[in-house]
Amino acid sequence: MIRPNIELPIVPSNRSGLQASTLCRDRCTESGDILSLEEIESQVHDFEITERKRLGLEPEEAKHWHDPNPQAFRREQRAETTIFIGGLTLAHDQLIQAGLRALGYRINVLDCPDNDALRLGKEFGNRGQCNPTYFTVGNLIKHLIYLRDVEKVPVAEIIEKNLFLTAGACGPCRFGTYVTEYRKALRDAGFDGFRVMFFQQTGGLKQATGEDCGLEFNPRFFIQVVKAIIAGDVINAMGYRIRPYETQSGRTDEVIEQCRQIVSEAFVNRRSIVRALQRCRRLFRSIEVDRLQPKPKVMIIGEFWAMTTEGDGNYHLQSFLEQQGAEVDVQLVSAWLLYMIWQGRRDTHRRMTLRGEDEALKGLAGKNPAYRLRQLWLADKAFRSVFRSFAWAIGLRGYRLPDMEAIADLAKDYYDHELRGGEGHMEVGKLIQAVTKKKSHMVVSVKPFGCMPSSGVSDGIQSMVQAHFPDAVFCPVETTGDGAVNFQSRVLMYLFKARRNAKLEFEQALSATGLTEAELRQRQSLRHNNAVNYPPHRLAGTAANHVLSY
Repeated sequence: MIRPNIELPIVPSNRSGLQASTLCRDRCTESGDILSLEEIESQVHDFEITERKRLGLEPEEAKHWHDPNPQAFRREQRAETTIFIGGLTLAHDQLIQAGLRALGYRINVLDCPDNDALRLGKEFGNRGQCNPTYFTVGNLIKHLIYLRDVEKVPVAEIIEKNLFLTAGACGPCRFGTYVTEYRKALRDAGFDGFRVMFFQQTGGLKQATGEDCGLEFNPRFFIQVVKAIIAGDVINAMGYRIRPYETQSGRTDEVIEQCRQIVSEAFVNRRSIVRALQRCRRLFRSIEVDRLQPKPKVMIIGEFWAMTTEGDGNYHLQSFLEQQGAEVDVQLVSAWLLYMIWQGRRDTHRRMTLRGEDEALKGLAGKNPAYRLRQLWLADKAFRSVFRSFAWAIGLRGYRLPDMEAIADLAKDYYDHELRGGEGHMEVGKLIQAVTKKKSHMVVSVKPFGCMPSSGVSDGIQSMVQAHFPDAVFCPVETTGDGAVNFQSRVLMYLFKARRNAKLEFEQALSATGLTEAELRQRQSLRHNNAVNYPPHRLAGTAANHVLSY
């Protein structure tokens, strides 16, 4: 078969298209001259523009996305502007509210996020976010919708007279973009321009605020917040110590609610927090307890928000464990603040070893590193001193804040200290410490769906830790907002083994004393039945320690 001789058009190297190349070839032939590459490119470009106009495909001017970041909050607006806060436990949120009200701010605490908040967060937020983002921004939108639809507050007034204050940070996860995501969701929900302000967790007093800003991140502000956090911690810790052993169901929660109110009034009226906590101690002492019950002690670690919230965000994990007969050991917010101080000290030490001058944002160029280290050392000592005084006042005897250097040393062979996502190496160190120091019978690592740092630790690195510490009962679980049955079933599987270990430990403690449980009950005194008197730590279980205290 003979094929016809067809002359194919010459296609330019960096532009394609049969019509364009044919056009250039024809023009070259008519003039008899050979066009330069630049002339060909120019003709092709003109042809492209003509064809785009003919086809209605004219290019639009590129408009890059820009976050307007509405943060106008001036000092004179403070008296008329309500600041929404939330995200910690009920005790922390209420006490922070009281502490900031004492400084002249109008503070409103949002309700604990529920599944309705999650639904709204997913409806208006971007895809692929982690649960804390969905729950938190959805909770804010839920409240704003309530103001608009139920209380009939005009949207313009909601935007003008309210703002949301939250914590910000950077890191290898989406936490660094929370504030931007909040604004996007608020805009799509019909509250465009609503102000979201934040303070950096590692920023200290050097926050990005203007001279006339209504939020003054000064020492008074942070002292009030820190005192409120410590007070909330000791109240919560007392509750988790006593509630599993109360003889009258619900009595501990009644006392906790009274204590929150007492301490809140002390903040607002600028009275002594220590004296307020001493009043709380008398209330806790009135609770009747029976600590001769071998209950498994379960330590909760993991992603900060998931292990702290008390609602649907972690399927009410704390109350669920207590309903299943466990004593819960929660991680206090104070430990996170100590972790921030530890990071500052470590980073300063490492920057001092650099060969050149450190001119980075948090560098040491032109600064006195010895002075910075001394400040951080004093901050650590002062924080621990305030905690001890608050703990003593409320009756939290024998509780010790974690030694950050000890935890870092335990984790160094498994997790690099420079990886700061989530709780960093603390998750690893806490698990090892729980086993080696007999702090708990079981460890639950809870993280929200989509949390990259915490999932990498609990599902990956902790597997190696368990291989080296086979006695560990470690249960990693993930929350998605709609899988409560699967979540709780997984926890119950591990809790079965923890119950068995707690009972065996109790029996061994009885054997060591040579007494029976009936004999111990007969010998119990008012001192042993006092809810404030907690037995010294020797074993993981409170009941076993109670036996050994006789």
